[in-house]
Amino acid sequence: MVSLNRALDVTSSVLASTLRGWRGSMASRTVQQPAQLPEIFDREGCPECRLVREACTELNLDVKIVPLPDGGSRFAGQLRDLSGATQVPFLNDPNTDTRLSGAQAIVEYLFRHYANRSAPAQVQPTPRNLTLSKLATRVRSGQGVKARASRPAQQPLTLYSFESSPYSRLVREKLSELELPYVLINIGKQQRADVGPSNFRLHLGPYKPLPNTKRSEFFARHGNVQVPYLIDPNTGIDMFESADIVQYLERTYGA
Repeated sequence: MVSLNRALDVTSSVLASTLRGWRGSMASRTVQQPAQLPEIFDREGCPECRLVREACTELNLDVKIVPLPDGGSRFAGQLRDLSGATQVPFLNDPNTDTRLSGAQAIVEYLFRHYANRSAPAQVQPTPRNLTLSKLATRVRSGQGVKARASRPAQQPLTLYSFESSPYSRLVREKLSELELPYVLINIGKQQRADVGPSNFRLHLGPYKPLPNTKRSEFFARHGNVQVPYLIDPNTGIDMFESADIVQYLERTYGA
């Protein structure tokens, strides 16, 4: 039964990515990471938040995610102090002292400021994109939307991910439900050789990520490029495999 539930979970996550046309898979080959992490108040499963996270992957931009699931209170006061409300998505960029609410303003700002160009239509909150994003949430049965009783983490966790990764989504949903903030290291695909699972790349010969990138640094450290990968500075744990990570988060922070 556990294996069947797991298979259904992964299948629905694949379908969610398919509905969004696998946006948030490919990443820019170059990026100038800012001195301080932009902070995004987010809810996994929120249709507008998904578009913002897709934009971050495509920009190859690392951010700090502050989850605010429905019914969550851990960071609601902080968001209210910054924005006067508790609506997500909300961006707080300390590099430019910019505070913005809503996917339209956030996505356009991120592309203008960090890529010096307009945001592509595919990640803008058009009626079509929002409808598909809502359908993606529906096929995931609203996972990651509602808060669950949890214990706080003293320091933010770190998650290596890219938005369309079906396995990474399962971890992000759990982080959202447990109201656990995390540094999101976007490690999207940058070349044809990156396409496919880590153990079955769609290319001939040994896999080589682009040099001097986050992917090449990850490859040098671990011998492959696989997500999700979680680092928890609160316990000294770092681990691969979404099923193991989800169980760890539940065991460590679930109440």
